[in-house]
Amino acid sequence: MLYLIVGLVLFLGAHSVSIVSPRWRDVMVARLGTVVWRAAFVLIALAGLALIAYGFGRAREAPIVLYVSPVWVRDTMVMFMPFVFPLAFAAYFPGLISGLLKHPLLVAVKLWATLHLLVNGSLADVLLFGSVLAWAVADRISLKRRSPRPIPTAPPWKWNDAIAIALGFAVYVVLVAGGHQWLTGLPIPFPHRPG
Repeated sequence: MLYLIVGLVLFLGAHSVSIVSPRWRDVMVARLGTVVWRAAFVLIALAGLALIAYGFGRAREAPIVLYVSPVWVRDTMVMFMPFVFPLAFAAYFPGLISGLLKHPLLVAVKLWATLHLLVNGSLADVLLFGSVLAWAVADRISLKRRSPRPIPTAPPWKWNDAIAIALGFAVYVVLVAGGHQWLTGLPIPFPHRPG
């Protein structure tokens, strides 16, 4: 569990600098240079991600179960998960979706974390998905008092929403076809069919 916690601290910590002190981040970027700052960010985030994957895998060997979700909750999760990836892509393909939601990537992260938190009830699950959900909520709140940093996006185009939806559903199909099990070692719990 320690590896998971350290990984979360590194990964979410790297993504929280602008939440905690955007001014300090700007000072450090000016002092170190954009390339050095981004390299340090990527290294810390990747180290955190690796520790999360390793720690989560270790924790699953002897899970501490806090709750077990009813079948209908799992069925609901599978029905809502296809919306996560188009929302994430909409952040990079500006259109109606990004205009309505303002921060579609954060909406996608919150939806993804909430759905997984509802279904997975081990201590490791609660730590992982609960931490990511808390981070996404904190980031969204912080954006009310700071300017969002520009991210590279596709140029505005009338088909951007369609592209985001198509790419999102393509990712979902890959995950359903075995990608999720390959990445996590766990199959997707398809809706329960009685009888």
